[in-house]
Order: sequence, then C-alpha cells, then structure tokens
Amino acid sequence: MSIDFSSPSRPPEESNQLVSPSLVSGDETEAGLRPHSLEDFIGQEKARKNLQVFIEGARMRGEPLDHVLLHGPPGLGKTTLAQIIASEMGSNLRKTSGPAIEKPKDLAALLTALEENDVLFIDEIHRMNRQVEEILYPAMEDRQIDIIIGQGPGATSITLDLKKFTLVGATTRSGQLSSPLRDRFGIDLKLELYTPQELSKIVTRSAGILGIPIEPEGAYEIAARSRGTPRIANRMLRRVRDFAMVYGDGVIDRKQADRALQALEIDKDGLDSMDRRLLESIILNYNGGPVGLETIAATINEEAVTVEDVCEPYLMQQGYLTRTSRGRCATNKARAHLGLPLLDSTPGESTLFDLAQESETLF
Repeated sequence: MSIDFSSPSRPPEESNQLVSPSLVSGDETEAGLRPHSLEDFIGQEKARKNLQVFIEGARMRGEPLDHVLLHGPPGLGKTTLAQIIASEMGSNLRKTSGPAIEKPKDLAALLTALEENDVLFIDEIHRMNRQVEEILYPAMEDRQIDIIIGQGPGATSITLDLKKFTLVGATTRSGQLSSPLRDRFGIDLKLELYTPQELSKIVTRSAGILGIPIEPEGAYEIAARSRGTPRIANRMLRRVRDFAMVYGDGVIDRKQADRALQALEIDKDGLDSMDRRLLESIILNYNGGPVGLETIAATINEEAVTVEDVCEPYLMQQGYLTRTSRGRCATNKARAHLGLPLLDSTPGESTLFDLAQESETLF
C-alpha cells in the first residue's frame, strides 16, 4: 500500500517542455509504466546490484533496510526505486516531499503514524526546513523523537519511541544536504544518466505496456534523443505514437520516429529549439561568451530558472556549454553542432595574460 502525503508540484515555466526531466502535464500515465521489482528495473546496473544485496541481507536478518539516500538528476527512477524497496521488503510505502513538511510537528505526525518496517519516502529532501531536519536525526539513529509540550517555563519535553522504519530520501542536489543528515544514511546510491541501449529497452517495454507497435530501430531513435532520461523517453514515445497513427500505419519505425521528432524540433543529439536558441544567442550575440544567466534568459525570452534547470544541465554534460566565474560560454562543439565557424580556443578560457592581470588585482 502506498500513501502519498503531498501533491506533486510542477513549475509552470516547465509545463510545455518536452525535454524537461521534471514532471509536467501529461506524465500521469508514467506511474503505470514503472517496474515493480528490481528484476524488471532496467539500467543503473551498479546501484541495482548493490541494492539487491542490501535488501537480501536485511531480509535474511529479519531487519528493516538501512536508511537509503538516492541522488541524481530528475527523471532517472528515484521514486520508482523507493516503491521497489518497499515492495521487495514487503512493507508499506508512505510518500511525502521536503517542502510539504513545513513544521516539526508535521514530521512528528508522520513518524508516529508509521507501522513496523514501513518505508518513508521523502522526495527533494534537500528542501526540508532545518528545524524539521533536526527531528530526523534521533529518529534515524535511535528511533526516537522529542516532543515539546506546552510553552514558556512550563514547557516539558517527552521522548517517544518509534517503530522500526526505513527512510528513503531522494534529492536532485545532494550538495545541498547538510553533513549531519547525509551521514545518517547507511546506503548512498547515485543514479547516472542512461545509455541509448538501456533507454531503448525501456522504450520497448513501455510500448508493450501501452500497446504501441514499435520496431527496434524506432525505439533506438527515440532513446538516442531522450537525454539519457527514461521520463523524457516515455514522454517522447507518446508523442511519436500520435505521428505514427496519423501519418503512418501506427507502427513506430526509425523513419516515423525521426519524422515526429523533427516536427517536435528535437534534433539527433536531443537538443530542442530552446537549447539551440540559447547556444546561438551566446555565439552570435555575445561572441561565444562569457555572458550572465539573466542576460541569456532575457535574450531568448525565457525564465532564468528554466534556462538553469532545464537547458544548462544537459548542455554542460554533453560539452556544449561551460560555466566560468565570468559567465556562460559556448564551446566549439556547440559551434560545430550549429554549423558555425570554430575558434582556436574556448571563450572564457584563462590565458597567462589573464591570470597575470588577476593576480595583480590581489596586491
């Protein structure tokens, strides 16, 4: 059984982003595509195998699994793994999110309501209030929480014992976790971007569940443009299905997938129109950079948070964009992708003259 204490929040600026790794409108069907066991979970081989060992060991000892921290970019399967952990341990899953727990008493209510061996999943745990976070420390270590009753001089503190439970925390920004909280997780699993081969298997599996006829070449074409993210791959699959039904016989082959994704302005490397506009603006308007985030956002008429959270991570991972202390710079790989002349060096690189000038300012 799964109990959700929070409602998913979707940033409005991302609602029309086909390549956004965050949940957007239309992703409601994603829950039906999620695997329910580690055996069915595709990809993340290292994390999956280690988790299988930890779960087996806990079951053999008859103990709850150690607290688990899942971190990595959005859309890679952190929520799915939390559900699988509860299923494999034969436990109930209770879900919430860091921003939804506003006060210490909210977390205390959640913890005291847990049954023996329950799994508590806190998404975006790095966004949890620091006062709330401190309630977790004794709960995770000693399975106890301290509650203050009353106010002023007459206030008293009582200690409540909690039932055995497993906390699964998920975060897209592990660097924002405090050291005391991070150190209390016994299992730390980092999720990586998927390969096109792994995504092709996921697309094929999702197509089977949705009853969509698909050929291996069509599945791979979708996978190769999905930015290494299953959520994006499943979203593209649904859109390509529409094109295949309207312009073809309903079967997704390589030609139909390519035609659909071109119409959706997703190129061979997974860049969409916003990505290309961003790179073009840096190269053509600012000579390749460096240029500040707010300036870029104003130039392409997008929100700065959209540029930073949706576009930049993938462009930097793929080597199209770099960050320096002075701003963003487009690389020669970006120029080659857009068919523009290459430079002898990447904009923003520090030369010996630059370093000498910077050192002079220190004295």
